[in-house]
Amino acid sequence: MSQLMCTDNDAPVALLDRVSLVLDAFDGRGEMTLAEVVEVTGLPRSSAHRILEHLSQLRWVTRDKRSYSLGTRLMELGHIALKQDPLHMAARPHLETLHRSTGLVVHLAVLDQGSLLYREKLGGRFGAAVPTRIGTRRPPERTALGKALQAYAGEAGAEHDKIRDVGLAFERSESVPGYGCIAAPVGPLGQAKAAISLCGPLTHLPFDRERSNLVRLAASAVWRDCRSQVTPVLQDRTHRSRSYGRALHPV
Repeated sequence: MSQLMCTDNDAPVALLDRVSLVLDAFDGRGEMTLAEVVEVTGLPRSSAHRILEHLSQLRWVTRDKRSYSLGTRLMELGHIALKQDPLHMAARPHLETLHRSTGLVVHLAVLDQGSLLYREKLGGRFGAAVPTRIGTRRPPERTALGKALQAYAGEAGAEHDKIRDVGLAFERSESVPGYGCIAAPVGPLGQAKAAISLCGPLTHLPFDRERSNLVRLAASAVWRDCRSQVTPVLQDRTHRSRSYGRALHPV
């Protein structure tokens, strides 16, 4: 396998910075030409070309004639990273249960370097109408997820005070007209490591006690399993699915 080699003028750290810059250039884009990569990154043409060619040999990018796109190896690594991530392992079963119980869009997100980073999305029939995807970032103050995490990180303000009081954040037509979200932090004040949300058309998402309790229940279950570092087994998932079902349709 080819290796990215330093030239006499490149220190290893500087080279890694350049590689990261090139890969980041594909964020939100599909195929890019060498000229487009140079324009976005500001790198010299020769450096950008050398890095792209090495990344192509490593399968981190794919070259098709004059265009480049992110490669299959990055997809493989991303999948491996998710499978080995304790937060994702703990959250996934509960997100699936919440999604099945409601039929609505479910998200898992974290705060990362001042922005909201989506770690998981279960979409279903409303997924295409909600312009989010795994790995994308948004300003936290524009989402229920971000507001919940900011509040539980101790940020001041009347809206954050209210979120801390009720343990939930709400969003109505702020991101997508006609759509709303209910979000709950995963963890107590000062320790919330993530947040989950239930999102859908306002005609299908009443901001009532039943839906709010479902989101709270799922967030609490994720926090419990994160702390125990035990992935829920099938029997536990079946039991919790029934519990969510009873919460949604009380006898």
